[in-house]
Amino acid sequence: MAPSIQAASVVNCHDMVTKTDGSSTVQVAAGGVDTSEKFAPSVWGDFFVTYVPPISQRSEDWMRERAEQLKGQVRQAFKGGKDAMTVADALTYVDTLERLGIDNHFREEIEEALSLVHAEQVETDGSNSLHITALKFRLLRQHGLWASEDVFDKFREDQGSFSESVGSDPRGLLSLYNAAHMTTPGEVALDDVISFARGHLEAIKGNVGSPIAEQISRSLDIPLPRFTRRIETMHYIDEYEQEGVYDGMLLELSRLNFNLVRILHLKELKDLSLWWRDLYETVKLPYARDRMVEIYFWTCGMLHEEEYSRARILFAKVFGMVSLLDDTFDVHATLEECHKLNEAMQRWDANEVSILPEYLHMLYIKTLGNFKEFEDALEPNHKYRMAYIKKAYKLSSEYYLREAVLSSKKYRPSFKEHEEISIMTSGLPMLTLVTLMGYGDVASQEVFEWVDRVPGMVRAGSQVTRFLNDMSSYKLGKHKKDMPSAVECYMIENDSTGDEAMAAVAALLENRWRILNQVTIEIDRALLPAAEVVVNMARTNEIIYLKGRDAYTFGGDLKDLVTALFLNPVSL
Repeated sequence: MAPSIQAASVVNCHDMVTKTDGSSTVQVAAGGVDTSEKFAPSVWGDFFVTYVPPISQRSEDWMRERAEQLKGQVRQAFKGGKDAMTVADALTYVDTLERLGIDNHFREEIEEALSLVHAEQVETDGSNSLHITALKFRLLRQHGLWASEDVFDKFREDQGSFSESVGSDPRGLLSLYNAAHMTTPGEVALDDVISFARGHLEAIKGNVGSPIAEQISRSLDIPLPRFTRRIETMHYIDEYEQEGVYDGMLLELSRLNFNLVRILHLKELKDLSLWWRDLYETVKLPYARDRMVEIYFWTCGMLHEEEYSRARILFAKVFGMVSLLDDTFDVHATLEECHKLNEAMQRWDANEVSILPEYLHMLYIKTLGNFKEFEDALEPNHKYRMAYIKKAYKLSSEYYLREAVLSSKKYRPSFKEHEEISIMTSGLPMLTLVTLMGYGDVASQEVFEWVDRVPGMVRAGSQVTRFLNDMSSYKLGKHKKDMPSAVECYMIENDSTGDEAMAAVAALLENRWRILNQVTIEIDRALLPAAEVVVNMARTNEIIYLKGRDAYTFGGDLKDLVTALFLNPVSL
């Protein structure tokens, strides 16, 4: 049911087949009906419970001390070189900090540098470079500062087409392609830019060397503004020193920072794996997915920085619990049991456990108990946050029930009806609030009120989640109890083919990304913490559902990335 965690559990085919990917083995019959109704066990088991990282080249204390020294030197470089830096220098420096994953240590410096670039009216060094022009456009828009699409006109011929020199500039083309994906609704000229740049990049990607070849391949899969930041850093650490001119100080700091953050991630993953093993074995719901490692990958894709540790833990725990709830509504409970489960969730009282079938008692008790622990851990001035979280969790249950009722009646909702239900069952509105519960004072009550209203940006982020999931489930098939996906609803409503419906939903997905871009530029700066969570969750969903896979249900699809992110060594 929930798009972000919905099971795309079968292969859509005409004959009985078996899908095996190391994490799922399910048999499917004609029409994509799942005959096993059972998810495969975790591909990781207890690996991260018992895993002992190899001894590091340097102690954690040494790495922290050295990292602090380098941070000071970078700040001095910013301060001392501010007057001498050209626009091209400043933009390149900011881009490097972000792609190396160390920008969180220099937020004030980056904000000041981009504000100066944005205010600059005189064309300066690098203004005739396609790469720098595109870089400026992308960075300003990503940081909520307006930049006009007209900046690319100087690279066009009189007839409006791009000059021949543009097509022979791989770096400029890649920057142009990535920048154009910061487009907003209605910017038709940037559609042509994307088409032009993509065509040329596809033509040259086999004829360029490293690291530009790898960067082109990544961006053609997922453009840089929509790519998960932590994974980009993982790649860019290896690529940066191959670029000819590089800053050894930034590279050393990035490697230290990556290793320090990974130390914390592995500690969190071990603690969460222990917590999850206790919960999963206690609730005894073998029909539900066992996917804590994949959930933790998801949260690191959203927020990898050390300062967001509590937010990651809360996100992962609540995601795990709502996944159990979703799978119960989705693949196991009878309609009567679904009604009872939702009734208990709305009452939110351990004394009401008796209204549930016995097999759901521990799920209910453990859910309420964990939420009580979350509330107890909140600072006194943050206690108000729990009311928003409980309300959102209850609302998720209500919408899961709605889907179960519609499915039981074999009701085919209109595309609009489907969209309205799936915004809430996507999990994004609720999980955004849960994530913000782990923030400090920067997440004010105004921020919680804004998310609670499910404004346009939260709706758009939810639809990114849902459309990606539904395109995946159309390719892989879905559980027999699921109501029709967005693709199926579109096919029925418009009497279209599957390919036509997939193209239409892909176009809607693109539109929702453009809405996210627009709101990022227009939003009240006080609401940025929530906006960033929404965008980062959408970015991670692009990885989870890349090329139509469902790497949450089929965890084997994510195994190589999990290994690279948490286990492969990054030398100092």
